[in-house]
Amino acid sequence: MRAMIQKSFGGPEVLELVDSERPKPLAGEVLVKVHASAINPVDVAVRSGAFPLLGEPPFGVGWDISGVVEEVGPGAGFAVGDEVYGMPFFPRAATGYAEYVAAPSSQLARKPASLDHVHAAAVPLAALTAWQGLVGAADVKEGDRVLIQRAAGGVGHFAVQIAKARGAHVIAIASAARRAFVTGLGADEIIDYRTTDFTETVKDVDVVLDSMAQGDLSFGVLRPGGVLITILEHGDEELAARVEAAGRRFAGILVEPDRAALEAIAELIDAGRIRPYVERTFPLEEVGKAHDLVGAGHVQGKIVLTV
Repeated sequence: MRAMIQKSFGGPEVLELVDSERPKPLAGEVLVKVHASAINPVDVAVRSGAFPLLGEPPFGVGWDISGVVEEVGPGAGFAVGDEVYGMPFFPRAATGYAEYVAAPSSQLARKPASLDHVHAAAVPLAALTAWQGLVGAADVKEGDRVLIQRAAGGVGHFAVQIAKARGAHVIAIASAARRAFVTGLGADEIIDYRTTDFTETVKDVDVVLDSMAQGDLSFGVLRPGGVLITILEHGDEELAARVEAAGRRFAGILVEPDRAALEAIAELIDAGRIRPYVERTFPLEEVGKAHDLVGAGHVQGKIVLTV
């Protein structure tokens, strides 16, 4: 099979398309013929060495996949021909930029019936990050005021929709150019970060989803007892202590595989309450161009590889 690996840290040029042996599913695993694989900012950070999650190369980056079960190991929970999606193994290597991935069936879910593989691949890591923060950590409920940073990005555009699906009032931070997009997602208020300092205009929110490493700024807009969810400063004990000392709650999120959440997200997608947005697709061979685009930091929604 074809798979994208890297043998050193560096720019997109270190990603190398190789012929490798097709994996064999172990007990409890399935072999997925991958139709599409999404790219996330964490992929770029791991590739460059900025976030050495996988240790030293060689390894293959990429986690988000959507495809069809081709082979089933003993005790696995799917049948050949089932369409599935997920982000297996995170934070260990899954080598998702490949024609085949063997993964635990417990870390996959049935693909939303209303989505093609490209749009399904765009969902897992970003939507699970938003879900595990807003639902798992903060238990967002009807009437809550929720502030979402980078609301037009991968995690952000799912977060807006998940919060709205749970009845929250959503305050979204995005550029003026993304206003129509974020409004279409359901945001109630939009703050242009280029012209407005949200810390001076927003007060008494119940939940902040911080994806900008701005925890020290963000928790000041929370009401007493409010929750700061951070996806970039999840291990910052000093920040956690400051947040707790100020009478707020701290929740650092490092996303993990979660079949039940993927199933819940799929239900909302098929009900028309969440929709993934894919800005652009690239063939597997052009993964370097895709990484350049994601690394620039201004993607609306997601970038997806077709495999």
